[in-house]
Amino acid sequence: MTAESPDDRELEALRARVADLESQEPARRHHRVRSFFAAVLIVLAAVLTPLAVAASWSRAQVTDTGRFVSTMAPLASDPAVQGAVANRATDAIVQQLPISDLLNEVAPTDRPALNAALGKIGPALTDGLSGFVHSQVLNVVQSDAFAGIWEGILRNAHAAFTNVLTGQGGGAVQVKGDTVSLDLAPVIAQVKDRLVANGVGLAAKIPEVHTDFVLVQSDAVKKAQTGLRLLDLAGFWVPVLAVLCAVGGILLAVRHRRATVTTALAMAVAAGLLGIGLTVFRALYLDKLPADVDQAAAAAIYDTLVRYLRAAVRMLLALGIVIALAAWLTGSGRRAGWVRQLWQAGLGAVRRAAERIGMRLGPVGRFVHRRKAWLGWGAVAVAAIVLLTWGYPTAVVVLWIAVVLLAVLAVLEFLDTPPAEPSGIADGPSDASGAGKADPA
Repeated sequence: MTAESPDDRELEALRARVADLESQEPARRHHRVRSFFAAVLIVLAAVLTPLAVAASWSRAQVTDTGRFVSTMAPLASDPAVQGAVANRATDAIVQQLPISDLLNEVAPTDRPALNAALGKIGPALTDGLSGFVHSQVLNVVQSDAFAGIWEGILRNAHAAFTNVLTGQGGGAVQVKGDTVSLDLAPVIAQVKDRLVANGVGLAAKIPEVHTDFVLVQSDAVKKAQTGLRLLDLAGFWVPVLAVLCAVGGILLAVRHRRATVTTALAMAVAAGLLGIGLTVFRALYLDKLPADVDQAAAAAIYDTLVRYLRAAVRMLLALGIVIALAAWLTGSGRRAGWVRQLWQAGLGAVRRAAERIGMRLGPVGRFVHRRKAWLGWGAVAVAAIVLLTWGYPTAVVVLWIAVVLLAVLAVLEFLDTPPAEPSGIADGPSDASGAGKADPA
């Protein structure tokens, strides 16, 4: 039997290395395929995020009357909107009170003189009447009762609001071309009663007046109708699909924590882009309004209409940052490990200081030590359930949930007592050495 030469051993080692590389090649190809599809799903989740936010907003406005009312109710106390409503209602009422009709309130013998005088003082009389009506309308829209009137208009309009999305109009909400308007008939009826009570008997002859108060006027209304109609049809499924793509991308990725950080930040950035888009569109919308439109009122209405969209954007930004930070902190990176060590060391020092002054955790500390991972994941699950079941979470809600979860994890870390630690602290050095001598026996 001949001895194996060094060249033969080197050749065998090289063959083994080639065989090992060949066996690893399918795994590498498999990882590349997984990474590719994971990236596709994460990109889809990011792209679907703005659509999911808009779909959730659209669905909430259509299906939830309380949500619709709470969206539009603040307009009742906005001074710019109050002024615009007063101007529109005044114009509608004065059109029903022509100066010539005042002759019916004058004695026949005095009418010739009044006819002659009207030619000179007619414009001033019209202005005076308009000013008086305007003051009465302002009294109504600035009173506490107007909030109730406005809310009644909104509740009656909610059923018709669905027609805005379909472009059919009808009811208190009207869609005409590029304009979405609200019927002010209840406001005018209230002003009519006030005019009669203040001695303008002619106001009793005013018929039921329906006049429009413009909420939105833009050539993008029809495009928005199409988009909102599609989002309303898919209102529930678009957010679900976005979440499924995010979860699928994370599970399919080779490095789950890195994928979680990437997905959370990508979805947060996509939501942020939606927020930027709302701000840019606001400037473009106001710039294209007709010259006779009250800019302040239009801005207030736009900001009110999209305020829940902006709240959802802020919520997703906060949620994305919290999830990304949590995934990073639980990873194997050096900086993340340093933060965890600092966290554990700080809370451990607090626990040991408390034990020195007489606090004893006993079986509670040992139980938490054995079950800390399960208890921590249980706290995370409870936080997730609270967030998912919260009706309309905001960024503040997300941050408070994160703070409470962090406090729970801090308590668990504080209660975590390794079995060897209590005996060493409780019995002192002499007892510990005695226990060490007794163990071998």
